[in-house]
Amino acid sequence: MKKLILVILGLTLAATLFAADAATLVPPGNRNAEQPDIPGASSRRTQATNTSFQAKYRKVYALLQNDADLRGKIKKAASAYGIDPTHIVGAIVGEHTYNVDAYDRLQTYYVKAISYLSSKLSFAYDGEDISDFVQRPEFRKCAAISDSYDLWECREQVWNRSFRGKTVGGEDFPDNRFGATFFQPYYAGQTFGLGQLNPLTALQMSDLVHKVSGLPKLDVSDPNSVYKTIMDPDLTLPYVAATIRKSIDAYKSIAGFDISGNPGLTATLYNVGNPEQRAYALKAENEKRRATGEPEKLPEENYYGWLVNDKLPELKALF
Repeated sequence: MKKLILVILGLTLAATLFAADAATLVPPGNRNAEQPDIPGASSRRTQATNTSFQAKYRKVYALLQNDADLRGKIKKAASAYGIDPTHIVGAIVGEHTYNVDAYDRLQTYYVKAISYLSSKLSFAYDGEDISDFVQRPEFRKCAAISDSYDLWECREQVWNRSFRGKTVGGEDFPDNRFGATFFQPYYAGQTFGLGQLNPLTALQMSDLVHKVSGLPKLDVSDPNSVYKTIMDPDLTLPYVAATIRKSIDAYKSIAGFDISGNPGLTATLYNVGNPEQRAYALKAENEKRRATGEPEKLPEENYYGWLVNDKLPELKALF
């Protein structure tokens, strides 16, 4: 009898743990029948270079299709972070279709990476280095945080709450994102490399990439190394994979959705960023829906993720 009770208790505990870990599996494909509107800035950027979204897509697809070594690197990075390689390919394809043209050869990215070691870059706003800026008293709450992702998330929240679009100590701060304000050194632009990562995202993922891939941790006081990491395909692919892994984990643990089988959704989050905030917003919306008897809302792809899901048969064929 005692044995039976222990078995029942064990099964009950296992069921409880399974229920806690369970998440609604989001099916493959797009929730929208037609592609959501593409931002005007993306269209203008593409028109300015006398090309088209279709031409840019074919160009980045050709880069992936013709470079077996690159595909091997993508598979390796995906395996290390427990994701399907189409998630990484989706992010790359989306960025180079709607952001900037891909280079014709992978070697060009390596050359660009080396060039950043001789550049004099800085992460600063109006002459104040970011390393000094985050020492201001408003950031005191972040001082005890050690994990790089949580630390930079905290700092971004402080920026949004205490500085963005405000006048502090007689100094006016722009109504702009933290990453765009401090992490856009003169000609270097905001995002670069095969994965078009921005420096703030790379800094957030530094600890996870160090733990999983063994790469050196990034230092915000060394912008040149941060940009070299973004530009070098061997270094940046683990960061792309880590960013996607974070999005998958956030939606599962916070919103209760498993998006690991939908590359269009992970591409969407790669494009828009802030997966945890978006997961909390979706969770709140679905709590309201359940309270009124409405069906829960599934995560939806944006224009960028829609393309990835639409082209998924082609992307899968690469592997």
